[in-house]
Amino acid sequence: MPIQPIVGKLRKQFIFDLSMGFGLGIAGAYAYWYGYHLKHVERQERFYLKLEREKLKQQQ
Repeated sequence: MPIQPIVGKLRKQFIFDLSMGFGLGIAGAYAYWYGYHLKHVERQERFYLKLEREKLKQQQ
């Protein structure tokens, strides 16, 4: 009694892996962008604004 071949298993696994990779990649990108990057840019902008204000005060 031979064992029947498993058909479509590789394709289903590939689709699962691909969708999981895209899903986790997008979730990680959003976490980085909103959790770290925007806060860092805001902190940097505040620093440069503070330097510009000090520079203007010294010129007056």
